[in-house]
Amino acid sequence: MTIKEKMLKAVESLPDDASIEDAMEQFLFLAKVERGLQQADAGLTLSHDQVKERMSEWLK
Repeated sequence: MTIKEKMLKAVESLPDDASIEDAMEQFLFLAKVERGLQQADAGLTLSHDQVKERMSEWLK
């Protein structure tokens, strides 16, 4: 599915009384998901143990 098709599907899923801000939130969410998928495809992910280690540092 192309980005355009995903965007159209996102707009079509909005209720009839949706605002422009609602549509923008959907597009922003879609963009972040796409970016995350591209990063995962490129191998730019963290293991569960790496995340746990980072979280323990942040929560100090």
